[in-house]
Amino acid sequence: MVVSRREFIAKSACAASLLQFSAFSFPDFSESNDKLDISIFSKHLQFLDYKTTGEMAAEMGFSGVDLTVRPNGHVLPELVKTELPKAVKAIKASGVNCKMITTSIESTNNALDVAILEAASKEQISYYRTNWFKYKEGVSMENSLQIYQEEIKNLGHLNEKLALIGCYQNHAGTSVGASYWEVKKILETVNKQHFGTQYDIRHAMVEGGYSWENGLQLLYPNIKVMVIKDFKWGIVNGKWEALNVPIGEGMVDFTKYFKLLKQYKIKPPVSLHLEYDLGGAEKGNQEITVDKKVIFDAMKRDLNSVQKLWLEA
Repeated sequence: MVVSRREFIAKSACAASLLQFSAFSFPDFSESNDKLDISIFSKHLQFLDYKTTGEMAAEMGFSGVDLTVRPNGHVLPELVKTELPKAVKAIKASGVNCKMITTSIESTNNALDVAILEAASKEQISYYRTNWFKYKEGVSMENSLQIYQEEIKNLGHLNEKLALIGCYQNHAGTSVGASYWEVKKILETVNKQHFGTQYDIRHAMVEGGYSWENGLQLLYPNIKVMVIKDFKWGIVNGKWEALNVPIGEGMVDFTKYFKLLKQYKIKPPVSLHLEYDLGGAEKGNQEITVDKKVIFDAMKRDLNSVQKLWLEA
């Protein structure tokens, strides 16, 4: 087969354009039901230094660490240029990856937000989660969403330059993104190769009730990272509240959720959160009130539960 010089150049250019996005693709989806790629949310290990965080993540069987780079996090934003390289190096030295960070980033107009992204790019971080947006006082909800849509669009442009993927987490409550339609709206104009959602099934079920399946169907093309945790409704001081519980002990229908993900043929990387009582570790405290083994055992138990549920779905 003879290929003209013009055809060769065109095909080569096309291949090159695809290569720049190869780092952003999910692992090949396999019907063999390989395990999920699960990182531990470092919020729950902020009583440890960088080195020990990486070592414990490896010992417990996690593939990586979702590092907090935000106020009161493992890495403070104002120290990101010097501390993020130290943190990533120490974590990777333990044999696990550090390809995602959780931040308070909101805008390209904020110099510190830009500095965090530039530092993350240098350390070959792949994903970051932004802050949650608040509805603006004196501005309609529709106009607020349009304002944030523009902020995300601008972040997407910067992400493209820095080879990053931004994520907005759906979160129960009254901030932007409690409804999956809000998330869809603010993602409308951004390049989905460089900005999507960090899909949280716990919050989706709290807010979505029976309609969470519709929300997943709406957002799955935008999912870049998943947060995994569980909850159940309970009465506290006479009022119903969503109570966080270990994986498999709550109301999240992981069997149906994982089956749907397999149906959609997506297997994004996971950040595992433990928001139930762990002596302050669940809140990101640097001082904890329980033995460290209690926390490590809970993390390993939840990790094993998630992998088992995924393999069985």
